[in-house]
Amino acid sequence: MADQLPYKPKQGEIPTNPGVYRFRDRDGRVLYVGKAKNLRARLSNYFAPLHTLHERTRRMVLTAASVEWTVVASDVDALQLEYMWIQEFSPPFNVRYKDDKSYPYMAITLADEAPRVIVTRNRRIKGAKYFGPYPKVWAVHDTIDLMIKVFPIRTCSDSSYKKAMATGRPCFPGQIGRCGGPCSMKVSIEEHRAIVDDFVAFMSGGDQRFTRDLTRRMREASAAMDYEAAAVYRDKLQAIDAVLNKSALVLSADTDADLFGIAEDELAAAVQHFVVRRGRVRGVRATTIEKELDISGAELVDQILQRTYGEASAVDIPRQVLVPSLPDDARDLEQWLSERRGRRVSIQVAQRGRKADLMRTASLNAQQALMLHKTRRTSDYVARTQALTDLQEALGLAEAPLRIEGFDVSHLGGTNVVASMVVFEDGLPRKDQYRSFKVSETTDDTDSLYQVLSRRLAYLDHHDETDGVSPNGSEATDAAASDSDEPVVTIRRRPRFAYRPQLLVVDGGKPQVEAAARALGDAGHGEIALCGIAKRLEEVWLPGEDFPVILPRTSEALYLLQRLRDEAHRFAITHQRKRRKRDIQTVLAEIPGLGGARIRALLRHFGSVTALRAATPDQIEELPGIGPKLASTIHAHLSGR
Repeated sequence: MADQLPYKPKQGEIPTNPGVYRFRDRDGRVLYVGKAKNLRARLSNYFAPLHTLHERTRRMVLTAASVEWTVVASDVDALQLEYMWIQEFSPPFNVRYKDDKSYPYMAITLADEAPRVIVTRNRRIKGAKYFGPYPKVWAVHDTIDLMIKVFPIRTCSDSSYKKAMATGRPCFPGQIGRCGGPCSMKVSIEEHRAIVDDFVAFMSGGDQRFTRDLTRRMREASAAMDYEAAAVYRDKLQAIDAVLNKSALVLSADTDADLFGIAEDELAAAVQHFVVRRGRVRGVRATTIEKELDISGAELVDQILQRTYGEASAVDIPRQVLVPSLPDDARDLEQWLSERRGRRVSIQVAQRGRKADLMRTASLNAQQALMLHKTRRTSDYVARTQALTDLQEALGLAEAPLRIEGFDVSHLGGTNVVASMVVFEDGLPRKDQYRSFKVSETTDDTDSLYQVLSRRLAYLDHHDETDGVSPNGSEATDAAASDSDEPVVTIRRRPRFAYRPQLLVVDGGKPQVEAAARALGDAGHGEIALCGIAKRLEEVWLPGEDFPVILPRTSEALYLLQRLRDEAHRFAITHQRKRRKRDIQTVLAEIPGLGGARIRALLRHFGSVTALRAATPDQIEELPGIGPKLASTIHAHLSGR
């Protein structure tokens, strides 16, 4: 492989101005769009020696056949041009969004003669005021049902409205009390417009003046013994309370902010966008992003903000944007957003208080969304079939690996070493066949992996030698043969641990793969395929190869390997924690006078055996149920260990 790209610009050709660059392939298709404050400094990173580049970046520059750039006047102009080109060309190596375009919104058609409230997924209705997005359609309908009890505005269709106004007969929703527009023949167009304005004002900020006004009217009606009117005001107050309770006050009442919670791994990211207006969460939008190139968290935030506000109207841009990490060009983004909004916009990291709490909530939702996204991909039959086929082709297997076993080693500072084996059949986990191993003596992870695989492969040999007798001796008899004079034929059940995998996957790179290959060779099972997946770069390593196999970031095969690796890691960590907890319980159980309840109370109070060992007898004695004698015994026992 040549270490120089043929299309590399000559020295001094690239300007040092801010600008936007594009990589194109031989057919002229734009592969990647990026911006830079200094084009020469930024592009020089792509033309560094190929062996120093990230695998994904190397694949992009090798796929490209040319690079071009456009100089702009300022960093903000570069940001705007980058966004425009990404929207225009949809470059395959830029991050790709899988946004759910079907989020329902509540819209008030302010451009109509008699505005109406509707549920819509179309965000391009001329002159409409939108609220949301809502997670489900029923959530919008519930809110509208409550709101029209307080602010009875039009809900009927345009055709029903025109027919009612032409004939002088109320529309059908108006006849059953579901429409409060002029077509119901109860209000004029001007009066209805005033109610619509109140509706919009309340939804925009939950204006407390409506609550105060209704409370005052209810008390006045009650004092005048007009109990029917008082009951109407009471019902409206209850409806307002119900709407406000659906969006509890999470920040101070004067806070208008957009908050972005992000969870990511090497292949994808999930974004939870919380829209907070007047301190209340008014909408939530979830987005899934597929990453082709390796980008930092700050760069991802940059891309997310550009896409979110690239086509947003001024009213949809808040005063404050809260993100998990500041992008490098945060000041340029602030200037860009401020120009679009017409007023100052700040971009901040939520570090403490209620904003940090809300950020944690959004991040937790993003983590769950990312996990669900990965689970759905591996659970889909078509995707699983494609994954197994792609894996067969990428690894050069004779058949699709219907049974795959994944292995991972976990330890705590070189101690308490355990390993896990997880099983995927037809692309789905078989949790009933998971196994865990304890490694008593080892030198490093590769030695641990060699030991574990040797022990696992021995079960295959044990099954072959004993013709399938399981460790507990379970067997089944052929009923047809038992009724004849012929000798009884015994069909022994195959123990689950003895099923032969088509592929073994280890967590790690070349050293781990070589250790696993040595175990396969020593066990005489060279027919079983093997690969390793390195977490840092998501490279797939094969035994005896000097270079890894690079699967596309959107490859179903890579998603399957990643899920298998993550599941093996999770299972190993879980097993290690259980053993650690059991060891701690064992240490304390050796102390005379300590039962299960007192052990749990001590661990709950001190947090760990280490903290308990550092405590004085007087501090231990402070715990209810532990006297001076027992406290001294605990201290003496732990101090002597």
